[in-house]
Amino acid sequence: MTDFLRLLRSELDSYAALLAGLTKADLGLHVPSCAPWDLYELTDHLGNGNLWVSTAVRERHGRNDQERTAPHEPASLHTWFQSTAEEICSALDTDPRSEAWTFSSLMPRTVGFWQRRRAHETRMHRWDAEHALGDAEPFDPDLAADGVSEIFELFAPRMIQRGIAAEPEVALTVSATDVGRSWTYGPGEPVAEISGPAPDLILRLWNRIGAGSPEAERLTWSGDRVAGERVVAAPLVP
Repeated sequence: MTDFLRLLRSELDSYAALLAGLTKADLGLHVPSCAPWDLYELTDHLGNGNLWVSTAVRERHGRNDQERTAPHEPASLHTWFQSTAEEICSALDTDPRSEAWTFSSLMPRTVGFWQRRRAHETRMHRWDAEHALGDAEPFDPDLAADGVSEIFELFAPRMIQRGIAAEPEVALTVSATDVGRSWTYGPGEPVAEISGPAPDLILRLWNRIGAGSPEAERLTWSGDRVAGERVVAAPLVP
């Protein structure tokens, strides 16, 4: 069983270490995968997300009562981010089966939901920051595959539930060739398949690499690619 709290701690430490070496000019760098944010705004988002989840677990509501404006000075921002990391890790350091407020009824409303969700959130935003700085570390294949599972368990159905995406008209198979896992999304027999390493798949499904980009072309399509691309573009995620 994956220890998502340990993974979250590791990812928060890695993001904090990245912040430690940044200048004020670096913090103003555009983050292409999270447009129109810059690195400061990305860090503010991630840190305030930590505080929001801490409240969701401890007080069992989703209000942003603790939202704070992150400091702009690099050293102070680093200290602030570390404090939010300590807060969320403290809040989540309990039985994963414990009850917590969450944003969706599609998954169990537990601490374990947040341990998993924030591990993925932090890992993706670390990639966003590293990509903006020009050198993004590849995802761990097993973690990436679990992130693909989360898309189809939670985000794709939630996008439909919220009226942001329509029900898929056809089925698509997504196959992670490096870990031997596959997922089928949509009604009936699949009309197309997209396959490749899990780290590339999660970046494509989370719109970090666009259709037609050199990175996306590393993925292999079979069947009706046009119909399959429509499923991916639904959108599947926020």
